[in-house]
Amino acid sequence: MTYSISDLERLTGVQTHTIRIWERRYNALVPMRSAGNTRFYDDNQLRRLLNIVSLSKSGLKISHICGLTEEEMNLLLEEEVTQSASPVEKFEYYISQLLSFGLSYDEYQFDELISKAIAEFGLKDTYINIMYPMLVRLGLMWRSDNICPAQEHFMSNIIRHKISAASEQIVLKQETGATWVLFLPEEDDHDIGLLFANFLLKSAGHKVIYLGSKVPVNSVRDVIDSVDVQHLLVFMIRDETVKSVASYLEELSGVFKTQNIHVAGSSRILAEVEMKGNVKWLRSIDGLEEIIKELEHVN
Repeated sequence: MTYSISDLERLTGVQTHTIRIWERRYNALVPMRSAGNTRFYDDNQLRRLLNIVSLSKSGLKISHICGLTEEEMNLLLEEEVTQSASPVEKFEYYISQLLSFGLSYDEYQFDELISKAIAEFGLKDTYINIMYPMLVRLGLMWRSDNICPAQEHFMSNIIRHKISAASEQIVLKQETGATWVLFLPEEDDHDIGLLFANFLLKSAGHKVIYLGSKVPVNSVRDVIDSVDVQHLLVFMIRDETVKSVASYLEELSGVFKTQNIHVAGSSRILAEVEMKGNVKWLRSIDGLEEIIKELEHVN
């Protein structure tokens, strides 16, 4: 794969002008040049920059880091020099290293590091501060065709497995909370956010009927006809028009008149949609947790 400098900014979080300064002052990267004299970078350069970002969070000076060989960088990373870093710095360290391992399909290192993050921060904070920001960066690159879809799928599937495994560890008991149906629209299969919502709701003792991805409205209706359901939660991730999203939500509201319909997903689209009747925009994870707390008082 090859990357422009703006691609590096999206994947590493380092601004373009900073990358150029690091190149000029410290020889951090040595870009290649196209026939038209446009600079570009390869996978090795990207991984080097991700490692530089990780080590910079440990308190080391950029000038020192950029003078290290690849072997010396790896040695420092293996020694976990971030142990004394603040939580925010650690989050960026994890994001950078997971991206580095994921882009090179290093399943062992990726799995080991994400397991360590979950052990240190818990699944909730790991998802909010590490998994989700990393997936956002990947999504930006994937949509612009500057990252191989296989790399995105590789990392997403490991994350999906971790969230599912954590949900399976929840001891099921007679639920005292509300009943929820969780699903994605018929054309959508990006279910990581939905899986995490399932984890939060089950952890709070709610009954969750998890339908997953690509669910027709009629299938949701079959559940409602059989079970007393108070809440529907639908994630809308695909790029669609405001008109099509509004039409879909209007359909849900018309079919499921007595349920609370919570919609989450692309804020860029949902911010433009007028939420009517029993449809509410779930803007964040905090919003879902607020609903869970409110329902605790009701019950």
